[in-house]
Amino acid sequence: MDNKEGSTSCSVSVLTWEQVNRLNEVLTEVVPVHGRGNFPTLEVQLNDIVARVRSRLELSGITVKDTRLNGSTASHVLVQDIGWSYKDLDVIFRVDLLHEAEFRLIKDVVLSTLLDFLPEGVNKEKITPMTLKEAYVQKLVKVNTEQDRWSLISLSNNNGRNVELKFVDSIRRQFEFSVDSFQIVLDSMLTYYELAETPMSQAFHPTVTGESMYGDFNTALSHLRNRLIATKRPEEIRGGGLLKYCNLLVRDFRPASEEEFKGLERYMCSRFFIDFPDIGEQQRKMEAYLQSHFIGEEKSKYDYLMILRRVVNESTVCLMGHERRQTLHLISLMALQVLAEQNAIPDASCVTCYYQPAPYVQDHNFSNYYVANQNIPTWLPCN
Repeated sequence: MDNKEGSTSCSVSVLTWEQVNRLNEVLTEVVPVHGRGNFPTLEVQLNDIVARVRSRLELSGITVKDTRLNGSTASHVLVQDIGWSYKDLDVIFRVDLLHEAEFRLIKDVVLSTLLDFLPEGVNKEKITPMTLKEAYVQKLVKVNTEQDRWSLISLSNNNGRNVELKFVDSIRRQFEFSVDSFQIVLDSMLTYYELAETPMSQAFHPTVTGESMYGDFNTALSHLRNRLIATKRPEEIRGGGLLKYCNLLVRDFRPASEEEFKGLERYMCSRFFIDFPDIGEQQRKMEAYLQSHFIGEEKSKYDYLMILRRVVNESTVCLMGHERRQTLHLISLMALQVLAEQNAIPDASCVTCYYQPAPYVQDHNFSNYYVANQNIPTWLPCN
């Protein structure tokens, strides 16, 4: 069952042994699912919970076409040390979601599966699905429109490594950039775990395929290895991909085409402000992104916000002047807050601050203040 990396079609490739070995490490790693309050922590292996959920869905009459590892974890499997540690363990179950009943059934199956991971001695009979949801589910999403039909159940992890189970019938956009467009089909691995009697080795391991939703697999893999940023039609991405783009920049990725991305940055900013027009929505979105993508990387938050501020400042063309200044002011305040949280605000003696004289200072009819006979600049340094 040994194999070499090669394309079976433009968007699909067979994984090498090194990649399969990394995939095996991800799937068999014990990941804690932390309970709220007094609920115990569940010790979960990804291959185990995926196999259990898949089996129970099929017993319940829902056919699972395949299961796939998605996002940054799939990128980690394909190329190690790519500049960011993978966060969520994102698994896609491809299913048909024709009616509301399927959505409810999927939720019930996942919650009932959690009972299997409770420690011995826990009285499972008294634990209801609603209790399990409140204790272990961080996020529950359902989308049911003509073009998008999918649901997401995210299991809590205090270190940001949530187990995210996504059940997809159809979805318009499955990636933001080429480097996060990979999906790895898990079914051959799950079959191996179930049937094989010997450990995996270079001489004997399952054949595993990966697919790039960006298009050409080898091109996307080259972007990943060389830390290049490329995308297609960013105006289709919710939020324009703006926050992820700046995340890649702070991790020393660079645009594959600088000239092209000057135009794409404008599309990203326009779509971001279309989706989040209110300053409150913008703040909530940015804060949630920082919280979920920079756990354990507190020192990178300030650099990230400064990059975001620069891109918004240089590439926003769809806002009125005061709206643009309001957003820039928000990002600056968030950056200052990050420094304060890190006790990294510099000593006041090293800071030059500025104030703007009130308009009436230069009004010669205003006699309550003495005004020196000199030209007063628009801004004056405090010191």
